Amino acid sequence: MARVSEAVAAGILVGMLGLVACTAIANPPLEGTANAEPVTLASGLEAPWSVARLDDGSALISQRDDGRIVALAPDGAQHDAGTVPGVVSGGEAGLHGLAVQEIDGIRWLYAYHGAESDNRVVRMPLTGDPLVLDADNTEVIVDSIPKAGNHNGGRIAFGPDGMLYIATGDAGLRDQARDHDSLAGKILRVTPTGEPAQGKPFGNAVYSVGHRNVQGLAWDSTDRLWASEFGQNTWDELNLIEAGGDYGWPDYEGKAQADDAIDPVTIWSPDEASPSGIAIIDDVVYVASLRGERLWLVDTTDTSGDSWAVYTEEFGRLRDVIPGPDGSFWVLTNNTGGRGFAGSDDDRLLQLTLPEG
Repeated sequence: MARVSEAVAAGILVGMLGLVACTAIANPPLEGTANAEPVTLASGLEAPWSVARLDDGSALISQRDDGRIVALAPDGAQHDAGTVPGVVSGGEAGLHGLAVQEIDGIRWLYAYHGAESDNRVVRMPLTGDPLVLDADNTEVIVDSIPKAGNHNGGRIAFGPDGMLYIATGDAGLRDQARDHDSLAGKILRVTPTGEPAQGKPFGNAVYSVGHRNVQGLAWDSTDRLWASEFGQNTWDELNLIEAGGDYGWPDYEGKAQADDAIDPVTIWSPDEASPSGIAIIDDVVYVASLRGERLWLVDTTDTSGDSWAVYTEEFGRLRDVIPGPDGSFWVLTNNTGGRGFAGSDDDRLLQLTLPEG
């Protein structure tokens, strides 16, 4: 295990001291240290993929296979907020990433999903109390992203610059991952209405190339973008993303030290990772791992790229992780939907803190 840096130690201390006052979603208060029992915020979820926290203390969870959005009220009540129209699921395709942004007084839900012949990003207003989708006013903002039974990417997130970043997979079109004109195997950067954002390195929506299947996006305190990426058979990756950067797939996997590609910061074997959603808390990357059934941690201030794991094989497959209130973090399990071994109340949204040690 790598030595814990000062930044990580500070994050652990925050978690130990601050978690007892969770107010974003009402639950019995946690007692004791960071080794307190996990709190279940939502249960009985079906193939959940992404979770988004809202400023008012509510949250939204996407379900991949049926296209539904499950909403959590600030008091912890769980309800069906509606179905994203046009979702066509199958294999790994379906309803994926979520992001919420208020623009000109309208609170928009953005969603990445598989349609009949492509992957696309749509947005629709969120209205009411409790929250519901205004599906009748759905707008398609990006379409024609290649779709397949696997390698569909799917994470979306608004960056510090207010632009929307979209992680796509190669959809089996390996040779298109390094093609600047294809949307396969890319990270895209667009305005909130879907146009290529200013400063576009390739003259279009493409921000970085040479990716196999990106499913995690997050920014550190210096506004650097990090992304998790599924490898093939040898190495999964955590990459530090540069505008216009080429990350080498399909010609390279892992740390190739090639002149024409950027190496990942951290690598893992697929049986220990298969990384999906990521979060950055106190400049530490938290990586939710599916096949690895653990949460990997990487200190972004440590140039070694060393990583260490927590909660190994305690909750099954982990699909997403986001910052929670008061030094905690939320983890979305993914044991339903055809893979994993589901328990009686799976899948769940959990609130956790870092264990001691």
